[in-house]
Amino acid sequence: MRALTFNQSLALDSRRPDPPLSDGDTLIRVRHAGICSTDLEITKGYMAFCGVLGHEFTGTVLESPNKNLLKQRVVGEINIVCGRCDLCVAGLSSHCRKRATIGIHNHDGCFADLLRLPAVNLHILPDSIDDDQATFIEPLAAAFQVLKQIKLDGRRWVTVLGDGRLGLLVAQVLQTANCPVRVIGKHLQNLALCEKWSIRSRPLADIVPRHDQDVVVDCTGSPAGFELALQMVRPRGTIVLKSTCAAGKPLNLAPLVIDEITLIGSRCGQFKEAIIALAHKQIDVVSLIHRRIKLDQALEAMQMAARPGVLKVILTME
Repeated sequence: MRALTFNQSLALDSRRPDPPLSDGDTLIRVRHAGICSTDLEITKGYMAFCGVLGHEFTGTVLESPNKNLLKQRVVGEINIVCGRCDLCVAGLSSHCRKRATIGIHNHDGCFADLLRLPAVNLHILPDSIDDDQATFIEPLAAAFQVLKQIKLDGRRWVTVLGDGRLGLLVAQVLQTANCPVRVIGKHLQNLALCEKWSIRSRPLADIVPRHDQDVVVDCTGSPAGFELALQMVRPRGTIVLKSTCAAGKPLNLAPLVIDEITLIGSRCGQFKEAIIALAHKQIDVVSLIHRRIKLDQALEAMQMAARPGVLKVILTME
């Protein structure tokens, strides 16, 4: 099969062996796959991953012990878990002590013709969600996770830092909770989408941090984003950290103590919520699509996705 792999450098392998049964009991033919910031960070050394990249996908089930899945269009949870450790038993399976994560840690990803996953990871897609929209279900679920981690009642000042793929999803999700959110970013064409959605936005260059925000959600994908969040959040406010990045730099964490700031790391969310939101057209993901590119041009697609201001680049397996 064809696959985009990373092993110290990116390569398009046209003769990679099909995924082994040990990768999961269900074989999926990938239809579409989305490139996200985590994929780009992996190519810079994040998680020290080697193998097939990619974790956002829609596909068709070819083989499965669950007969209800056969020939169905599906999306898949990215964490492969044991179901037996203390965290799994406690309902925290996304933090399973033995977990693998597709395209990120100890499991090949979806930038390939074929993918194997456990049947339990899969969700059947309704006809009302097309393949383009379905590639956003994983990051949209991660955006909905923010609402599970913070209480927005009475919060008047909420800022999302970053006008990229995830930041614009998080802003839309917060808006569904009637949260008075604004987006801060560097790319005017992306901020223009906020106006379309009736979400307030400001260019980063116009911002003077005043330590007055109740909640700041960092979706910048940069260590500088966290530094700015510290300058913007009020005493006893909350920072939600959504960024993952390979590069590290010294940070002064004293403000967390001095201003009694609550810092929340935020990762994966529930797919069912994202599927329902898309099926009911509560979230606009189509406007985030920059371009669709065939898997044979995956190297070009990765370069394009890494350009400043570019939103979602989708790989198609046709």
